[in-house]
Amino acid sequence: MSKSSRSSRREERAKERAHKGSKEGAKPPKSHLREWLDALVFAVIVVVIVRTIFFDLFRIPTPSMEKNLLVGDYLFVSKLNYGTRTPRTLGIPFTSIYLPGITFPGARLPGFGKVERGDAVVFNWPADVGKPIDRREHYIKRVMGLPGDTISVVRNVVVVNGDPIPLASGMQQMWLVRKTDPRVVLPASALLELGVSELSTSEDRSLVQISATTAAAEEIASWSYVESVQPALYESDPATDRLMYVKGRGWTPHDFGPLPIPFKGQTVTLTPENWPYYETVITRHEGHAAEALPDSTFRIDGVRAEAYTFAQDYFFMMGDNRDNSEDSRFWGYVPMDHLVGKAIFIYFSWDADRTLPRFGRLFSAVQ
Repeated sequence: MSKSSRSSRREERAKERAHKGSKEGAKPPKSHLREWLDALVFAVIVVVIVRTIFFDLFRIPTPSMEKNLLVGDYLFVSKLNYGTRTPRTLGIPFTSIYLPGITFPGARLPGFGKVERGDAVVFNWPADVGKPIDRREHYIKRVMGLPGDTISVVRNVVVVNGDPIPLASGMQQMWLVRKTDPRVVLPASALLELGVSELSTSEDRSLVQISATTAAAEEIASWSYVESVQPALYESDPATDRLMYVKGRGWTPHDFGPLPIPFKGQTVTLTPENWPYYETVITRHEGHAAEALPDSTFRIDGVRAEAYTFAQDYFFMMGDNRDNSEDSRFWGYVPMDHLVGKAIFIYFSWDADRTLPRFGRLFSAVQ
């Protein structure tokens, strides 16, 4: 055999060994199941990151924001407006399961906007004690009082820094309708057209209580068989007083305050008069051991204190459906570290009574 033939055979055997080795070292192709699992894991990671940093989704569970937001509305909530919060707990995404006992200090990244009066805001319910902040129940209300404001409710009219803020479009409350004749029945079709779906009668058959917007109440007042339409107001009593954020003042949901709203860096002199306003803030929201002493002085973290400086901003929230809303009148201020984000638009809406989507509300802006 010639040298050239032997050389050629050696090259062929070398190529065969190299080819065989490459086949043995090559990874087997992924199965379809593995490809689906990889895609699913990637999608979950992306969704977790996006929902953690950029936005969240929220469903309206109660009628406290009607008529602007209805039960069954699904909202897109922007976390970027006020700044994204860093996680405080570790848990399973999209569930309420988390590791107890493991918490982080938490911080808020810079946002591109600030909280404005009238914003519809999703937040963690401050009265949901016993849980880390980011695991507390989610609420949605409207910002009525900003840090540094003084807020009151006078005969069911919100007053901020001395300026009355009447009900805006889509907000409703309870009204007393006095008819000229007790035998007259308010027409159901006309009430429905005005968006009035709740009404009740009393022992006085000439009086009917309705839940309606200001515009609807004014329209009903113009009917010839209606004598007057006035706000239905709570009277002060011990049972109502026990429900209010500040007790012992005779406040009601319709006559409340004045209540000062703390802001970050504000230093206040503590007095027996303002202690009921700030005790929950100092102890629950800012984490200090504080108490009022019998001699009308105060002790914070074991040290007598005459003044206190707040560590964050606070807000006063109210529902648009004023007489069917559990809000800051009952459980007080909402701290800045409880804010989740601003409700931007309705991406879906489901009418459970009709078992149909409300197509007209899809992708509409939150007012």
